[in-house]
Amino acid sequence: MDNHIKIFDTTLRDGEQSPGYSMNKPEKLRLALQLEKLGVDVIEAGFPIASDGDFETVKEIGKIIKKSTVAALCRTRQVDLERAISAVQHAAKPRIHTFIATSDIHLKYKLQQTREQVLESAVKAVEYAKSHCDDVEFSAEDASRSDPEFLTEIFTAVIDAGATTINVPDTVGYALPWEYAELIKTLNQNIPNIDKAVISVHCHNDLGLAVANSLMAVQNGARQIECTVNGIGERAGNASLEEVVMAIETRKNIMNYTTSVNTKEIYPSSQMLAQITGKGVQPNKAIVGDNAFAHEAGIHQHGVLKNPLTYEIMTPESVGLTCNKIVIGKHSGRFALCKKLEELGYFLSKEDLNDVYIKVTKLADEKKVVEDHDLVSIISIMNKTSNSPSHKMASGS
Repeated sequence: MDNHIKIFDTTLRDGEQSPGYSMNKPEKLRLALQLEKLGVDVIEAGFPIASDGDFETVKEIGKIIKKSTVAALCRTRQVDLERAISAVQHAAKPRIHTFIATSDIHLKYKLQQTREQVLESAVKAVEYAKSHCDDVEFSAEDASRSDPEFLTEIFTAVIDAGATTINVPDTVGYALPWEYAELIKTLNQNIPNIDKAVISVHCHNDLGLAVANSLMAVQNGARQIECTVNGIGERAGNASLEEVVMAIETRKNIMNYTTSVNTKEIYPSSQMLAQITGKGVQPNKAIVGDNAFAHEAGIHQHGVLKNPLTYEIMTPESVGLTCNKIVIGKHSGRFALCKKLEELGYFLSKEDLNDVYIKVTKLADEKKVVEDHDLVSIISIMNKTSNSPSHKMASGS
């Protein structure tokens, strides 16, 4: 089986559906170009039937993106399909992504249809999409709460109808990793024509398991992961692109997979999204948060300054940062403080360093983090109050 994992980015579609994350056309075009630079295989540009603005944006993205596939989402309704097909007709690599719910709870309360009706609708939609576009993806919404036998039946039928990708979404983030792994394994083994399609997964983070579920799916045969920059998306969000990609990149000793992502564009992509939406990234966010490569504890600082691998499993440079960050706070040790002061041009004796350290820890109790200008101020004040010039703290040239 091919070990290349396709990265399907849905930041511009599912990501934008998160409250407060809507983007206008110029912003989406700017981000789409960055996603192509990032190296994602597929950009889901939007839901063309949703509005005229979304239709025009998907259409424009299709025109400017040359390397990545541009996908348009649509329900299995005829009007949706026609709108999506029209939106990506000028794309260099177009994809139609059509979906319908398959869980009994959705069939009963949302669609008010039988399984037979849903199956018929799915097949007709894929056949119609295939007649206009070679690349067709079919998603069984709420697959993780659907009957595996019905999923096997509907996926077999849509592959026969022309689907080249079948998506198994954990739409409400309900699945546990071992459950989801078993579902993907079962489908991979029981769908007779699975060799004609790629298994894709689209996991939500309601239980904080989206990335774990995505990786377990890959281990059991999935070869496309649908995800978003910064993990944004409906409710608690989607599987985080940066976490999925760097997990694969960092743990090649366990997961011998590849992606086409240029990891050095991960941090710039994260920052662009934050700037466009005005929504900052939480400080402790894996890979791209402010604290992802920051160290305050003295023991950690000492180790990192001796060899970054002691407390960093990947380099900051690998995701587009220039360096890690040594934070001076109440947990910092003298070793890290000494290195920070040397960076600022101050080379202190052991006695002077100890005096500064005492003042720094006292200040850190009051203001949490001691900035560079605070250190300069402390040394300046100590020099002014020194009785003899010979006792002034030495600064480098």
